[in-house]
Amino acid sequence: MIRRIFFKYRFWLLLALMFASQLAIVGGFFFVIVADRDAAQRELFEQLLLQRAVPMLLLALLLVSAQAWALKALIGRYLAPMARMAEEAVLLMSNPGYRIAPTGAREVRELGAKLNTLATSHQRLHDDVQAKIEAANAALAEERNRLAALMSELAQGVLVCNLEGRILLCNSRARKLFEVAQGGAARAAPVGLGRSVFGLLERGLIVHALEQVQYQLQHPEEGTGPLSVFVTSLNEGRIIVRAHMAPVVDNERTMNGFVLTLDDITRKVEAEIRHERLQQLLTHETRDMLANIRASVEIMQDFPELSEYKRQQFIGIIDHESQRLTRQIEDADRQRAGDHGGQWRLEEMRGDDLLALLLRRLDNAVLDDDARAGGDEGALWLQVDSYALAHTLTYLAHRLTHEKAVAQLRIGLRRVGRLAHLELGWSGEPLSADTLRSWENESLQLSVGQSDVTLSSVVASHGGEVVYQFDPAGSMSYFRILLPLAERRAPVDIGVLPPGRPEFYDFDLFRQSGQDAALEERPLTALHYTVFDTETTGLHPADGDEIISIGAVRIVNGRMLEQESFDQLVQPGQFLRPESTAIHGITDAMLKGRPRIAEVLPQFHRFAEDTVLVGHNAAFDMKFLQMKEAQTGVRFSQPVLDTLLLSQVVHPNQEQHTLEALARRFGVDIVGRHTALGDASVTAEVFLKMIPLLAEKGIVTLRQALDAAQQTAYARIRY
Repeated sequence: MIRRIFFKYRFWLLLALMFASQLAIVGGFFFVIVADRDAAQRELFEQLLLQRAVPMLLLALLLVSAQAWALKALIGRYLAPMARMAEEAVLLMSNPGYRIAPTGAREVRELGAKLNTLATSHQRLHDDVQAKIEAANAALAEERNRLAALMSELAQGVLVCNLEGRILLCNSRARKLFEVAQGGAARAAPVGLGRSVFGLLERGLIVHALEQVQYQLQHPEEGTGPLSVFVTSLNEGRIIVRAHMAPVVDNERTMNGFVLTLDDITRKVEAEIRHERLQQLLTHETRDMLANIRASVEIMQDFPELSEYKRQQFIGIIDHESQRLTRQIEDADRQRAGDHGGQWRLEEMRGDDLLALLLRRLDNAVLDDDARAGGDEGALWLQVDSYALAHTLTYLAHRLTHEKAVAQLRIGLRRVGRLAHLELGWSGEPLSADTLRSWENESLQLSVGQSDVTLSSVVASHGGEVVYQFDPAGSMSYFRILLPLAERRAPVDIGVLPPGRPEFYDFDLFRQSGQDAALEERPLTALHYTVFDTETTGLHPADGDEIISIGAVRIVNGRMLEQESFDQLVQPGQFLRPESTAIHGITDAMLKGRPRIAEVLPQFHRFAEDTVLVGHNAAFDMKFLQMKEAQTGVRFSQPVLDTLLLSQVVHPNQEQHTLEALARRFGVDIVGRHTALGDASVTAEVFLKMIPLLAEKGIVTLRQALDAAQQTAYARIRY
């Protein structure tokens, strides 16, 4: 505090000190002269002083003016330029391309030029080192991309967490699973690095599984590894998940995290439930029907003298119950087919890919142009066991070629209603029913131990049927397999990775402890941040101006996660002023149909939970957020750091503290200025470069940063 006051009023304090020193010297001189004089001499001396008081005062004023001029020149030409130069010299560490602007006296300018020469030499060395680092990073990035592609291809969701439940790795399947379970990305609890897994899965289940795994680690059994499996439901049973938990251990076999593999078993569970219901239905109703039939038969056997009328009644009962039993069995068969028995073997496959596979397997087959996959209705998708199906058709083609001398086969696939007709056609004599039946029921010897696999069983395992048709007009035979269509496979977004490094894992978080305890005493480098910005209709929230855009990015473990961002336009319920649009470029047409702040703010609140908020001139943005807390029911209670205030802490001698000035000083490229997400990204990069400069000033914890920011002049600004 004293230092800041002295710095602010240093000119007047130094001038007063110099003048006081001179007065003391002159006063002492006169005291020495008159100290040993008698009264008459002192009176004469005082008269002489009074007679020359005016010239002496003028001389004193002239002297003070000269001192003020000299002091101002000293400060302006030496002290102030050197103070700025000291701050700028620190910037050279974080921004090697930065150069000091020499000002002040010739000696100071020469010193600045020398520092710039050293900076150029330093930059050259820095560039060399940086090139080597970039080469190493490129190799590492390639490995990361491979891992990202591998993780994206996994059919299961994967989460890797530390013991506190912080997510260190998550693949796209896991993100998608939780988004679908919670009704879409907008409503979903955020899934990302550094977030808590307890917000996604029930805490009790995870804790229980952890206890099991830790017990197994402490009591190992030969041939088995520690593993815990549990089943849980997401979003009130909307999706059922089977989770496998395996430990992550260090070199000393101490558990420091765990891997959760998540498998969506909703469809399997539903199929099992249908199967159980079907079984119950068959058991109960079939027993009743058989009892009725048996009772009728026993009565007819025990009482042969029954009248013809009674006998016909019992025969009617037997006929009725037998027909019911037949329908029951047919319904059960249809339901079983609908459940696609053995579905675990089936895979989603495009029709064109299946045709290409069959053409490669069948030497004498050509594609039937009139029976191409999909037709005009787009790509056709099936759920098939491609190995078994290809083997089946190869078997059929072999029998036709060698036993019926078929020279060429035509193969095609077409959509017929809700079915796909996989067709094998050939020219020649028709097949007899006995031949077809024997071929359909002959073992295919598909693999070792599967002697009971036949053409019929393969088709039945797909929930399909076989139809044979002979066209006498063209002497053409057609063998068709009717297969249920499948929904198109959801695309896996791995073709083109977004710009920047794929931020799907950060194993450095293994070394971090939780953020909940003593948050303000934790180092700035160990905290998680949400850096945000808003665009508004104007500058006066109290006068009715509204938020029209919120953008934010996350910083975790000292890195900005480019792939975890929040970017949402907001319908303000009022027209934009032209001067407002001129700044941010957002128009009324762009806001048409956008959600209101009551919908957007809770989403942003979930995105920013468990983090420290950071903004540039954050007081302005926070005022807008706080004015909507009552309306939206969310409250932003986390700490807030402001780069505008922190800039004054690290650069008190700089005149400019705008975001553009900070970006220029720190060498941050400005992209998307005056867009909420663009400004948030620039602010995040600037903030990351500020942290080491704050550490040089002894500001290393959140508490110290908040205190230092509150002591700056801009901290008194209120909106």
